[in-house]
Amino acid sequence: MNPATLPTPAAPGFLSELNTSYAALSAQDILRDAIETRFAGRIGIVSSFGAESVILLHMIAAIDPTTPVIFLNTGKLFGETLRYRDRLQGLLGLTDVRAIGPHPNDLKQGDPKGTLWQRDTDGCCHIRKVLPQARAIAGFDALITGRKRFQTGARQEMDIIEQDSEGRYKVNPLANWQLDDLKNYIETHNLPRHPLVKDGYLSIGCMPCTARVEAGGDYRSGRWVGSDKDECGIHIDGDGI
Repeated sequence: MNPATLPTPAAPGFLSELNTSYAALSAQDILRDAIETRFAGRIGIVSSFGAESVILLHMIAAIDPTTPVIFLNTGKLFGETLRYRDRLQGLLGLTDVRAIGPHPNDLKQGDPKGTLWQRDTDGCCHIRKVLPQARAIAGFDALITGRKRFQTGARQEMDIIEQDSEGRYKVNPLANWQLDDLKNYIETHNLPRHPLVKDGYLSIGCMPCTARVEAGGDYRSGRWVGSDKDECGIHIDGDGI
């Protein structure tokens, strides 16, 4: 794709024209254009280092391993996730992994005993995910996400690139991917899986709110079991994460 054929982010029609162009590209080419051309020096990725995070991280490392990777350490993650993060950072050669967490004042005021998740999962996510991420992404014009259309009803209509209410762009290079695509990429490139995947965890978040998925169960049915919640809140603005 010739960069000269597309307007800059500030130009009218940028979003629709970029979506049209990205629709014909592979995930790798979308990332390359976004990282090297469209948002060069102003883009990062928010990664949970969860079940499929290795796919985007592997692609990004091959393009530019200095791309900032924002890791939300909520204080409620599985130990396996923390160790997996360390393993992937070394294996892929990522040089700018930024671990962020909830502000101590927010925890003191809103979750002093660390049990808010038991009675208010939305409130817990707000303190431990939404607020920390908002602070961490303040300097970016664009963020890469690993969202896919098949994951939830709210994501079925999302575009490859979106814009939130603050004007920040969200690039979703795996929007059209299915479960088989994810599995095939990992196997083809011989990438390590999150250690909890083999134990039946298909979508991995915080330990108290993540459960195993029974055989044949829905992909995200292990998240916030017993409720109709299927988003933590960090992707709501712009979903139309």
